[in-house]
Amino acid sequence: MNINEIPKQYDPKDAQDRWYEFWLKSGYFHADPASEKPPYCIVIPPPNVTGALHLGHALNNTLQDILIRWRRMQGWDCLWMPGTDHAGIATQAVVERRLLEEEKLTRHDIGREALVDRIWAWKDEYEKRILGQLRLMGCSCDWERTRFTLDEVCSQAVRRTFFNLFKAGKIFRGKRLVNWDTQLRTAVADDEIYYEETNGHLWTIKYSVADSNEVLHVATTRPETMLGDTAVAVHPDDPRYQHLIGKMLELPLTGRRIPIIADPILVDPAFGTGCVKVTPAHDPNDYQTGLRNGLPMINLLNPDGTYNENAGAKYAGLDRMVVRKRVVADLKEAGLLERVDSYLVRLNHSDRSKTPIEPYLSDQWFVRMGDEADDTPGFAQQAMDAVATGQVRITPERYAKSYIDWLTEKRDWCISRQLWWGHRIPIWFCSTCTEDDLQLAFGGRTDVSWREAEAGGWLICGEHDLAAEALGDGHTLRQETDVLDTWFSSALWPHSTLGWPDETPELRKYYPTSVLSTARDIITLWVARMVIFGQFNMREVPFRDVYIHPVIQDGNGKRMSKSAGNGVDPVDIVEVYGADALRYTLALGATETQDLRMPVEKLKLADGRTINSSERFEQGRNFANKIWNVARLTMMNLEGYEAAPVDVAKLPVEDRWILAELDETVAATTADLDAFRFSEATRRLREFAWGEFCDWYVEFIKTRLRDPETRPDAQRVAAAVLDVLCRLLHPIMPFLTEQIWQPLGQLAPRRGAPEPVAAAASVCVAPWPVLAGLEDAEARATVAQWKEKIQAIRNLRAERNVPKDAKISPVIVAEGVVADRLRLGESFIRSLTGAASVEITADGSRRPADSAVSVLADAEIVLPLEGLIDKEAELAKLRKSLADLERQIAPLRAKLSNESFTSRAPAEVVSASRDKLAELEAQHAAVASLVETART
Repeated sequence: MNINEIPKQYDPKDAQDRWYEFWLKSGYFHADPASEKPPYCIVIPPPNVTGALHLGHALNNTLQDILIRWRRMQGWDCLWMPGTDHAGIATQAVVERRLLEEEKLTRHDIGREALVDRIWAWKDEYEKRILGQLRLMGCSCDWERTRFTLDEVCSQAVRRTFFNLFKAGKIFRGKRLVNWDTQLRTAVADDEIYYEETNGHLWTIKYSVADSNEVLHVATTRPETMLGDTAVAVHPDDPRYQHLIGKMLELPLTGRRIPIIADPILVDPAFGTGCVKVTPAHDPNDYQTGLRNGLPMINLLNPDGTYNENAGAKYAGLDRMVVRKRVVADLKEAGLLERVDSYLVRLNHSDRSKTPIEPYLSDQWFVRMGDEADDTPGFAQQAMDAVATGQVRITPERYAKSYIDWLTEKRDWCISRQLWWGHRIPIWFCSTCTEDDLQLAFGGRTDVSWREAEAGGWLICGEHDLAAEALGDGHTLRQETDVLDTWFSSALWPHSTLGWPDETPELRKYYPTSVLSTARDIITLWVARMVIFGQFNMREVPFRDVYIHPVIQDGNGKRMSKSAGNGVDPVDIVEVYGADALRYTLALGATETQDLRMPVEKLKLADGRTINSSERFEQGRNFANKIWNVARLTMMNLEGYEAAPVDVAKLPVEDRWILAELDETVAATTADLDAFRFSEATRRLREFAWGEFCDWYVEFIKTRLRDPETRPDAQRVAAAVLDVLCRLLHPIMPFLTEQIWQPLGQLAPRRGAPEPVAAAASVCVAPWPVLAGLEDAEARATVAQWKEKIQAIRNLRAERNVPKDAKISPVIVAEGVVADRLRLGESFIRSLTGAASVEITADGSRRPADSAVSVLADAEIVLPLEGLIDKEAELAKLRKSLADLERQIAPLRAKLSNESFTSRAPAEVVSASRDKLAELEAQHAAVASLVETART
């Protein structure tokens, strides 16, 4: 290759366009179940087909790609399974909203089939967009195996699972209290609601005790639900009301009578009046109270949020908020409204429609989570055991508590949704047939099961669709119209994507998968349920490790979102800074903290557009440019390169030092990735690449690269280090490293130290570096001395404002091994500080007049500055240094004079403190001497 053909600047777009297609065409991302390589598998948390990816997706997919690329380089057969989620309620809500805004139509106007067709069209558009964004970021997914939660493969898994659960008695249908979205007219999970505090009122209502002059005062924030009260509860030990327990009340406005009951769980006698209205069909706590006390449950709501006939003719058909106003007015007119107080109300809202949630009593389908009657552990307990026994490891460990705490409640899982988009529940109803009819029609079939329904009739479950006339004349099968909760199909993702229930080669090799990377807010919604269904279907957990990444927030700690105007589009960041900069910045921020704060600012582009960005991405771009520039400089000096073994022991100190530093970086980076310490791995690689390699080593070898006699070894070591650095950085910055790897491969096709080997065709499949046994403590200590003294001289020059072109001649006062090490690097100290000469001496009196001095732990740096120094200013700086040392010495002396510390602290801690004190005292003595000299 012509060295002059290497571009002067790194062009991210060129690298992205060129190398992603190269990787795809080379088949590097495609897993092979027939391979003898050990399996490593990650299933992507499938993005919802509701819109484009956000920065949180970019973070999670960057981390997954880092793991996949790293393991692929380690020699594993890596499968990163891509796919998308149909996201039932979220996607239908988006399409319905567009339908209403653009055409003024509702789903009921166009019908189920037409709406579903529109949603499929939406899915096709946004799935293509989402997968394109993942490719733009450099995600190395096995695209040939892309799955969708409603595709044929996943749908088969859903039907088989539901059928098996039904047969096992784990699925039941019953009337239960659920969270109801009146706009979308469907149940939503507890985890799919959010809370907002709003200014409201507390109404106190008079409830008359029947056949008496006594009145109970009952306060409520929802007076309209009073129409469905079936009791008023008091505490059994409350002396104010003990004589009333068991008596009846006149329920205002209804003409009904309800009992006064005692309930120590619901009622706190110290709160309010000590009387609590009980509306079991419209409040979760009241619902449990109703179950405990056998109370009737009166549902007041229609699915659209209007009140039904149970509310009475006066209120039926009215929206619940209108009913509230009328009930309050009617109570006031009847003299039953005692008082109205301002009150801060905590309202539940649907995360999908953003409208208030209503507790609603309705027929729903559930998966039973609790233990069996014979004390056999149920689904919840089995999932808890999987984490408690270490079958599944959660990192960071603190999130295991969230997982366990939620499962401990063992709440049955509501799996039905009153939607049209999703997996239709494979249940058929029949109220006219007998079991003999069912036996006659389905008795020989293994794909049909049935049982009696709670409300009468029969529930027939079919793994495959059943015809309406399957039972013959006089009977009609009617299929359930509800669909399954999105999380039902998502819970099957680790094995449905691999082909289950078929025994596919992928399923045999890659299940259980290796790692799941996800956010903390779906630990309960998704992680726990995947464990449950993995154990049920596969008799084995679905993954070995769960990594919970931080949540990205803006600089003020607010969660990023498009609606809040603080969201950052990863596509914009790739366009402006490059995919490598995006990935680097996100990986660097992936610490073990709960949240990742990223200040957001407006950035105006050349084409006039304004986007949201963050200055942190500039750091990523700057790092990429730095690596490119130094890599290019290195390659420009590889002319005439010839591969050959190097005798490490005979190499110059700087070569042995960089190889030792590189070896340690390999070990530490590998350990960090193994423990999901992404931020630490990224930071460490930055420190080595920018600090040790770019800022120091390349400077050390510049002279040698110009000398024909010293050039060969310098070239070989530089090429070897650049090779390993590319491989270490590749999982984080794949495009940059491939852009370097390719010309490096032409200039130095065989490289490495101590033995050169043929370079891989792509860094994507190059072997991950392993320890080469190149530790060299002496070389590292020697170069550490050089760096410290060079930096001290530079600092002195900067502090004293010495002109850049001034040729100064520093004196370094040092003895013994320190002096010996410094003499080895004397030429580097001179060239990297712009010095005319450097003198290394043990004579501490060699301080020319008008010198600036820096006292280090093992040496003094004397910078002769005759005519360039302000003596008074120098004396002031020395006195300040003396005062600083005294401030450090005082607490150490106090600590070491404390017998409690010296007797109880670990011996190594006490010893380290004494060593530090001795070092500070020596520096203090040296600076004090300098102060005295300067004064005279």
